[in-house]
Amino acid sequence: MALIQCHFFSEVLGLSTSMTVILPQQTSAQIGMTNTAGSGLHPTLYLLHGLSDDDSIWLRRTSIERYVASMGLAVVMPQVHRSFYTDMEHGGKYWTFISEELPALARSFFPLSHAREDNFVAGLSMGGYGAFKLGLRCPQTFAAAASLSGALDMVSRIGPAEDRHYDNRLIYGDRDISGTDDDLLHLVSKVDASDGPKPMLYQCCGTEDFLYEDNQSFRQVCEQTSLDYTYQEGPGGHDWGYWDTHIQDVLKWLPLKK
Repeated sequence: MALIQCHFFSEVLGLSTSMTVILPQQTSAQIGMTNTAGSGLHPTLYLLHGLSDDDSIWLRRTSIERYVASMGLAVVMPQVHRSFYTDMEHGGKYWTFISEELPALARSFFPLSHAREDNFVAGLSMGGYGAFKLGLRCPQTFAAAASLSGALDMVSRIGPAEDRHYDNRLIYGDRDISGTDDDLLHLVSKVDASDGPKPMLYQCCGTEDFLYEDNQSFRQVCEQTSLDYTYQEGPGGHDWGYWDTHIQDVLKWLPLKK
């Protein structure tokens, strides 16, 4: 595998930012690793970080590089600060960045596939929200989306405008996001009723996680749809032991072409 720390300028954000990228490499003499790479453009997983983290965190807290080595899968891990992958009311346009600019830039820098069937997104906590938001709002781009311990019911979590935490005001202002494209429960029903492409969805959460109820709200809506939806739960909290284990399940679930 090739590991690249990429620093670049974002026109959308108006600042320099970064992404950490794992690229497949075919090797035969590397001890303890089996590395595989296809001959063409690489299928790609966009792997999103949580609220307190950055683009390096998946690499530092899990063995993601080792897990994907034999899959021929590129992994793009972007930096979005505490934005909730949203065009902030008082801050950067991180939704536009993550949904439009980042994929275009990554494909201009690296040999990544443009094909829908080769593009996937996953994330933990805030990144789980971002992953499902990308999968549901851009189903023409992503074939599959996965959330690990996601903050999936933001309507309930941020509450009414007058009671919002400072961070939530920066992101959503005083807007009522219920029934909008920032509301994942609304997006699930909207995509299910559409005639367009529909992403596969994978959701997991530990039963001791403080976001367990958020995940149950999302699960109840999904189970009323016709979407290709997989749910997994079991013992676990909001921690890297859980995410290191279950990102391996996500990788096995991805609909990679054989």
